[in-house]
Amino acid sequence: TMFTRGLRTFSSVSHLKQRLGELIPKEQQRVRHLRQTYGEVSLGNTTVDMAYGGMRGIKGLVYETSLLDAEEGIRFRGLTIPECQEKLPKAPGGGEEPLPEGLFWLLCTGEVPSEANVRSLTAEWHLRSRLPAHVEQVIAGLPRTMHPMTQFSIGIMAMQTESKFARAYEQGVNKRSYWEYVYEDTMDLLARLPRVAALVFHNAFGQGAAACPASDSSLDWSANFAQMLGFKDKDFTELMRLYLTIHSDHEGRQRVGAHHAPR
Repeated sequence: TMFTRGLRTFSSVSHLKQRLGELIPKEQQRVRHLRQTYGEVSLGNTTVDMAYGGMRGIKGLVYETSLLDAEEGIRFRGLTIPECQEKLPKAPGGGEEPLPEGLFWLLCTGEVPSEANVRSLTAEWHLRSRLPAHVEQVIAGLPRTMHPMTQFSIGIMAMQTESKFARAYEQGVNKRSYWEYVYEDTMDLLARLPRVAALVFHNAFGQGAAACPASDSSLDWSANFAQMLGFKDKDFTELMRLYLTIHSDHEGRQRVGAHHAPR
């Protein structure tokens, strides 16, 4: 089956979902073997100071998509920021910085995507990007003095009505299929976040949410976000591409210092 909207067309089973369908069974088998073989092995001691220090230094979660090193800075699936700038696809027509779509593919699969992979993600996010009417109405009705992150959180929570995972869970879907519905919700959320953020920006700092420009499906994810904010400068767009790429992941946390390697 093919879906078409505007000028974009792609298979109903996206390139990324198809690739994940190939990788996930192998990964599930690897994790089962790891737990069966080493499940009783201790990862270290936990002290009272660690608990009071916000669990700092406690090995309590497997996290494979990024690693922060005190000396060299952050790596995404083993790649440094300069390596990501070199290897990840850029916007057609002379783009200088990597596209966040490529970094998302890298995080999900551990593989550097092709340009076709990235274009398919851009297309899919455009198809999924339309916000439910009630979400736009909710944001437009928020006090302009409300903190932007509070407005942003409210916009995200208002989209719960569209959750495919919630509906599948209520219907008792098998746990082996959870990842498919998590994938669907993740893709919907990522597709819609730029619009939510742009509405909040105009509501908090501009002339109100109603002044937010319409989405432009001819642009990549970052460039479309930039133009919805009201910026069309090429340098700003490139900055946004890089900023959204390097802030996409940080061992489950976010901090500016994570992206600075000591000289």
